[in-house]
Amino acid sequence: MTRKELTLGERMQARGVSRRAFLRYCATTASLLALPPAMAPRIAAALEAQRRPSVIWLSFQECTGCTESLTRSASPSIESMIFETISLDYHHTLQAAAGHQAEEAREIAMKENWGNYLVLVDGSIPTGNMGYSTTAGESNIETLKRVAEGAAAVISIGTCSSFGGIPYANPNPTGAVSVSDVVKDKPIVNIPGCPPIPAVMTSVLAHYLAFGSLPELDHLNRPMVFYGQNIHDRCYRRPFYERGQFAESFDDEGAKKGWCLYKLGCKGPTTYNACAVLKWNEGTSFPIESGHGCLGCSEPNFWDAGSFYSPLSTSTRLNAGTVALAGAVGVGVGAAAGVAARARQKKIKSAPAKAWTPTKAEAKAEEESQ
Repeated sequence: MTRKELTLGERMQARGVSRRAFLRYCATTASLLALPPAMAPRIAAALEAQRRPSVIWLSFQECTGCTESLTRSASPSIESMIFETISLDYHHTLQAAAGHQAEEAREIAMKENWGNYLVLVDGSIPTGNMGYSTTAGESNIETLKRVAEGAAAVISIGTCSSFGGIPYANPNPTGAVSVSDVVKDKPIVNIPGCPPIPAVMTSVLAHYLAFGSLPELDHLNRPMVFYGQNIHDRCYRRPFYERGQFAESFDDEGAKKGWCLYKLGCKGPTTYNACAVLKWNEGTSFPIESGHGCLGCSEPNFWDAGSFYSPLSTSTRLNAGTVALAGAVGVGVGAAAGVAARARQKKIKSAPAKAWTPTKAEAKAEEESQ
């Protein structure tokens, strides 16, 4: 049996991974996928019996941000993913080979794993002129069609491959499209974000390994477990929103106190992602926690959805449905309630002290008690 034919369990044991560390990884994976703790042993059993699947990563019109995000994955780490969990047979940035050797490695991986390999794509696909982006003399669209033909599934990494992203933004000079605009006959999972959260990428792969299927998806083919709720509902600044306490500028007292960033353009109410829960840099922080509003980067057309620094309710490019979804009415009610409460407090503080005069009922109760 060659090393490539070893099961994941055998490979990890050979690399000195302890049983306890492996079970801890399985428990973490179950938690990330919102599965009950009882599923951890099942995940462990499934992973131990699996052989590493071949993964082919295609990079098209992109900025390498998605790869940068992947390399910062901590659970599991990129090293453990490549050497223990998957067989990353082709990736321009991470592979040692180049030129003809690199392309040959991809062809061999496709031939040996036809019908079973996974294709991960980052970057949009140009259609306006095939010469905008080519690899080894082949246009991106032809490469995608040919490689996807033998894939078990296609995973779109980042907003560019999921929805077109920034290259798709007006005026879209390259005629950029998403993966789903090209591939029509394969299961597709979209993992949008600019870039996406590392743990989301690795967890989707772990789910496929453990259960042999893709996770439950929403109407945009995004994993429900990570994109099922908007950022606003899980944001730690939500209580300030409810009280009508909003920062008016990035350096005012409200901003320093951590008040809601809605008035500064935060798109959290209309953006579905797990940023507020999983965060970045091993759970250290996320943009809103760092003091900047959400840009809505995991949503389609986010670049053309209006100013990043104007409130959702005043954006001229949002329709009434989107504004309603953002809770514009709730903002008005919350703001009014907050203003009224602060006015009452101010009035109480500024009013001169008065002698207490009991009411008739209070006087009678006092007399009876004596």
